[in-house]
Amino acid sequence: MAQLRALIQTHNEQGWDEAWKVAVTPWDAGEVQPPLKDLIDSRILDVPRGGKALVPGCGRGYDAICIADGLGLETLGTDISPTAIQAAQEYLNATSPTSRVRYEVADFFALEGSFDLVYDYTFFVAIPPARRAEWGRQMAKLVKPSGYLVTVIFPIDPYTEVGPPFYVRPEHYDEALEDGWTKVVDKVPENSLESHVNRERIVVRRKM
Repeated sequence: MAQLRALIQTHNEQGWDEAWKVAVTPWDAGEVQPPLKDLIDSRILDVPRGGKALVPGCGRGYDAICIADGLGLETLGTDISPTAIQAAQEYLNATSPTSRVRYEVADFFALEGSFDLVYDYTFFVAIPPARRAEWGRQMAKLVKPSGYLVTVIFPIDPYTEVGPPFYVRPEHYDEALEDGWTKVVDKVPENSLESHVNRERIVVRRKM
């Protein structure tokens, strides 16, 4: 993490693209997050087939493809790193060219539109804590009424003042989001990547 933090400190937001260029991407697991796959396989999400999903900070796009294929949602993956988006497009072309996924370089905080589902894995912890309330307001704008906000909270580690990833606890998401959400899932995942065991939680909120 030290190398990633040095890049962000030196280049600010452009540091994320620098990290992709030099392959300093510790959040890239090389596969779909098991808690997300299990959630989709459970069929508890009442989303309209043909609806829309958003994955901010999508990286290489494993989870975006899983959402599109598993839920039948037209899925938009965004990242502020052009190199990440190029990698995501290449991965999509090589593995799932028929998936209903598209990617674009975009600033989450400037996005417009409405979505049936928004998915956050390691995006919340990547932004400075001072912007978390802004994250909450933007999520409230982007998620449709009766839509879902799916958060895989990771890494839940001991306190540190440095980041990214910045120190996080599940209640930090509650603090960032205003009233108007109902939790439909809030648990430790049954399946996690080995490096994530006892360090993550999945919380699904539905917008009222």
